[in-house]
Amino acid sequence: MVVKRPKVSIVGTGNVGHSAAQWLVSRRVADVVLVDVIEGMPQGKALDLAQAGPIEGFDLAVTGTNDYDDTAGSDVVVIVAGVARKPGMSREDLLHTNAGIVTAVTREVARRSPAARLIVVTNPLDVMVYLAYQASGFPAARVMGQSGALDSTRFRTFIARELGVSVRDVAALVIGAHSDTHMVPLPSLATVGGIPLRLLLPPERIAALVERTRRGGAEIVGLLKTGSAFFAPGAAICEMVEAILQDRKRVIPVSAYLTGQYGVRDLYVGVPALLGAGGVERIFEIPLEGAERAAFDAAVASIRENVALAGVKG
Repeated sequence: MVVKRPKVSIVGTGNVGHSAAQWLVSRRVADVVLVDVIEGMPQGKALDLAQAGPIEGFDLAVTGTNDYDDTAGSDVVVIVAGVARKPGMSREDLLHTNAGIVTAVTREVARRSPAARLIVVTNPLDVMVYLAYQASGFPAARVMGQSGALDSTRFRTFIARELGVSVRDVAALVIGAHSDTHMVPLPSLATVGGIPLRLLLPPERIAALVERTRRGGAEIVGLLKTGSAFFAPGAAICEMVEAILQDRKRVIPVSAYLTGQYGVRDLYVGVPALLGAGGVERIFEIPLEGAERAAFDAAVASIRENVALAGVKG
């Protein structure tokens, strides 16, 4: 009896793409297809990763290709293709360049894998996932973007380091836009071992952690100088894919299509969502007040503005 393993295609095999592939096979989640327009690069990275199998003990197939036909029948497609940020660039600076790339890629993969779930990672994230939703023709539940899945883990890391505790005991949530200026960390809901963060740190230290979280990606870009983050984004992609393929019903903040939640319609915004076999199976609407509500509303306004700039028609 031949057992069909899950298949995940990753379009764009730069640092984030190959990092996601490494996490996926090391955790034995699925067979992986790496796709890129650069001849030889996906093939070389796939071969290199496959040769780690005897050491790590995985027998999953890792394929590198320049041909979208090899993605046919994918259960999940991750779209990372696009231009990465350089020092001094905002995610929004990438808008027009990456819009064309994401639209073209989505049409290619959707035609070959009509039942797939799509995860968009290309920036500016919340606009790119909307473009993928429209280009694919898929139900909104099967198209999502990685936003708070990454941003929240940065917030958790900074809190753990500040307090000298295990990251496993820190729960923290980031919603809103996947943007330096408009992501919305929620310190009011953050806990450490069940203890509210506000009982453990003074307001000024909490504010500093919130600001560092917002600048988390830019901080890494500034340090690397020639690239952007990839280890944590790759791990966040793996977490999302695993939740979907294994129907784990994980509550993970992602960029999801809103149909009235939070008073927002026809827009992709970062919110806590239930990820399972159906993709985004439920959106959790949490009460927001004061500065957090104002920040979320500003994030929504920013996303709408960028959607309009991209020429997306609702």
